[in-house]
Amino acid sequence: MVIGIDIGGSTTKIIGQDGGRLKRPLFVRATDPVASLFGAFGKFVDENGIALPDIERIMITGVGSSYITRPIYGISTRKVAEFAAIGLGGLALSGLNEAVIVSMGTGTAIVRASGGTAVHIGGTGIGGGTILGLASRMLNVHHIETITEMASRGDLHNVDLTVSDIFSDVMEGLSPDTTASNFGKLSDMASHNDIALGILNMVFQSIGMTARFALINHSINDLVLTGNLSKFSVCREVFENLNKLFQINFIIPKFSEFATALGAALTPEDN
Repeated sequence: MVIGIDIGGSTTKIIGQDGGRLKRPLFVRATDPVASLFGAFGKFVDENGIALPDIERIMITGVGSSYITRPIYGISTRKVAEFAAIGLGGLALSGLNEAVIVSMGTGTAIVRASGGTAVHIGGTGIGGGTILGLASRMLNVHHIETITEMASRGDLHNVDLTVSDIFSDVMEGLSPDTTASNFGKLSDMASHNDIALGILNMVFQSIGMTARFALINHSINDLVLTGNLSKFSVCREVFENLNKLFQINFIIPKFSEFATALGAALTPEDN
C-alpha cells in the first residue's frame, strides 16, 4: 500500500492506494503541520484497519511537507512536488489524459497536466483564505461551514451589479444576470446572508475567469476542479454559468478535495 498525504495551509488530506483500490480518504484541520500530519495518519490507519507493516511507502506534498525531515514511523517517506501531484491527481480522478487542473485551497494553483507531466501555468492568491478573511472582517464569522450555510439563504441581487442593471438592451453573448461588478450594488438592506453569498460568488468568479484565460492560452477545453472549495454548491453554480458563456467543459470528480494527496500517492518512488 502507498499512502499519499497533502499537508496544506489549514488542512491535511490523506488517501491510500492498495493495488489500484482507494482506501477511504479523510482530512483534519490543524494550524500546526506536524500535528495535523500525525493526527491524520493515525486516524486514517485506524479507520481503515491498516497495519503499519502493510504500508510500502508514504508520499507527502503540500506547503507543510517541508517540516517533515525524517521517515514517518520508520516507513519510507518521500516528498513530491505539489504541482506535479496536483496534475497527476486531477487526471487520475477525472479519467482524462490532458486537462487544466485548478486546485482551490487557501489560494489557487492552475496546472496543465498531460500524461505523466505537469506544468504550473499560474494561479491567484484568491481562494479559501480570501473567503475566511473577508467573512471575518465583514461578518465576524470565522468558520467556512457557517459561511456556506449563510450563503445558502443569501440573495445576490442585494449585492452585485448585473448587466440588466446598467443596460436596457440585450447584450450579445451576455445574459441579463451576468455580473457586471461584484459588490457593485451593495444595498443598505443587504443581510449578512447576502454578503456571505457575495463573498463566495466573487471568489469563485475570479477563480473561474482566471482558469478561463488559462484554457485559451493552452488550447484545452477540459477544466478539472479540485481542492476543498470544489465541493461548494456555489462553485458548481458559478462554473455552470461560465460554461453557458464560454462552453467550458468543467469536471468536479469524486474525491476532488483529495486530488493532490492522490497525485502524491501515484507518483513513482524514484520521481
